[in-house]
Amino acid sequence: MTLASPQDFRARLAAANGVEAAPVRLAALADLARERRAFLETIQLDAALARTPGAGEGIEPLRLALLSAGTTDHLLPAIRVAGLGRGLRLETWAAGYGQYRQALMDPASGLHAHAPEAVLFALVARDFLGAVPVTAGAEEAEAALDAAVADLRGLWARARAAGAGLVIQQSFLDLEPELFGGLDAVVPGAPARLVAALNARLAAAAGAEGVLWLDVARAAARDGLDAWHDPLRWLQAKMAIRMEAGPAYGEMVARLIAAARGRSRKCLVLDLDNTLWGGVIGDDGMAGIVLGEGSGPGEAHLALQRYAKALKARGIILAIASKNEASVAEAALREHPEMLLRPEDFAAMAINWTDKATNLRAIAKSLNIGLDALVFVDDNPVERAQVREALPMVAVPELPADPALYVRAIAAGGHFEAASFTADDAARAGQYAANRERADLAAAAGDMEDFLGALAMEVDFGPVDALARPRATQLINKTNQFNTTTIRRSEAEVAEMAARPGAVTLWFRLADRFGDNGIVSVMLMVPAAGAGGVLELVNWVMSCRVFGRGLEEEALNIAVEAARAAGAGAIRAAFVPTEKNGVIRDLFPRLGFAPGAEPGEWVLDLAEYAARPTRIARKETGPS
Repeated sequence: MTLASPQDFRARLAAANGVEAAPVRLAALADLARERRAFLETIQLDAALARTPGAGEGIEPLRLALLSAGTTDHLLPAIRVAGLGRGLRLETWAAGYGQYRQALMDPASGLHAHAPEAVLFALVARDFLGAVPVTAGAEEAEAALDAAVADLRGLWARARAAGAGLVIQQSFLDLEPELFGGLDAVVPGAPARLVAALNARLAAAAGAEGVLWLDVARAAARDGLDAWHDPLRWLQAKMAIRMEAGPAYGEMVARLIAAARGRSRKCLVLDLDNTLWGGVIGDDGMAGIVLGEGSGPGEAHLALQRYAKALKARGIILAIASKNEASVAEAALREHPEMLLRPEDFAAMAINWTDKATNLRAIAKSLNIGLDALVFVDDNPVERAQVREALPMVAVPELPADPALYVRAIAAGGHFEAASFTADDAARAGQYAANRERADLAAAAGDMEDFLGALAMEVDFGPVDALARPRATQLINKTNQFNTTTIRRSEAEVAEMAARPGAVTLWFRLADRFGDNGIVSVMLMVPAAGAGGVLELVNWVMSCRVFGRGLEEEALNIAVEAARAAGAGAIRAAFVPTEKNGVIRDLFPRLGFAPGAEPGEWVLDLAEYAARPTRIARKETGPS
């Protein structure tokens, strides 16, 4: 982790244990779980967590099963504690040593009784490739790899049949000794080549099937195999991951599950002086700041800019929070010849003399995202400490003194972990930047109707098919504000629901004069059990980027037409309130739904529904 080491860990843990109210105690434990900790501290936190019932505000419960070929008892506390730090209350179950196949195949096993929502496969390569002789030719090696991948895909299918919406496959560590030296990477039957090939094939298969990839092999290559694996412990106790690596392993597992549940960060907020460049622009002037090729420090700051630019390319929003004269700092961003990041790369800029916490609040508000979506990077330890104190929900990586290590420190935190990557992700940062132009138009418009008309909006829509499914699943899992039920779905679950007879699933893409916002809303409607002609609106989500533009009305107009075409007479919906979706508290009554028989239930009579006027045109080509 890249957070600061906990101060007064024992005293703070004792204070948390002394709190009687479980939700308050859980919040205090979560604060400690977000800080750097050793294995012993992890065990102590896990013990305190076990004595604290419930999930608490902002903490999501989830059942996880670990299926392993080795010993994992030492990993479970680390996974639970890391999960708490990521907003997850993980209830874990582990199969006995080497019992993963039996647990999957026996319906009376503890695995099935646990009813896991997520299953993690932590296996060893020898179980799948151990029979391949070192003398094997290319054809024999390829056949063995094909069989191993097929076997593992069968295990994934069994996990899904057991009810797991999330399936996680851990990459294989190469635990075999060298046989040929450099030729280990060339000889078809060499264990090192087989493990590397299996990992490559399995990663591709996981991506194709919506299985999450836990790349422990890459972590071991980065840190050194000895940091992750102890041969003595493997021989004595079949402990594939060494005890000291438990906290790091738990972090990897937790951040991957958190990403799948929409809990990754969305926005990187950067300081300027001694962060984005070396020196102080107000004192040193544009010619005096350190940036660019030719010097170690200059290249270090340029590396940070390059990393931020790459994050933007994959959909992370960039913003600035800096204590500076705005005109001077913006001139450097525009005109410095070595500057890689320019003003247009940032969706929000708070360059003034206001404290950083206030500016971070303003940035989150302007982007219409939560403070818990921000990662704040600042070279100044005082600024970092003040933000952590004022805004504990903001992630603040602890930066080393040398700027050459900034990128590694930020990346190591795993704040931007991704469970999938779509074309809409790649366009997202630019879409937020375009919102600044929309804001300028809104300020110049006479009223809201003038503004909406001037946007020249157009909606495209269609069924949630195989092409739209990855983005639809991502929206369902990441959206918190416009989310009627907050029920999360795996890609496999979305596919199953879309395939039900009579189901109506829809995606909506909104474009305007400033650009295409991408797929920004998803509806899943399935036939209601025991109620003929009624469609249950089980998920309706919409990106915060398009709030207030009338898309909810136009989406319902389209959904009603599709529901009528499917033979439905009514749509039944539910609003499940959370701490974040209060913005749509009145959504259903505002759209003409009447109260249903159950609390929080709303019903729309399709025979009486009249299409609501909007300023959104429909794309002429219709659904695609």
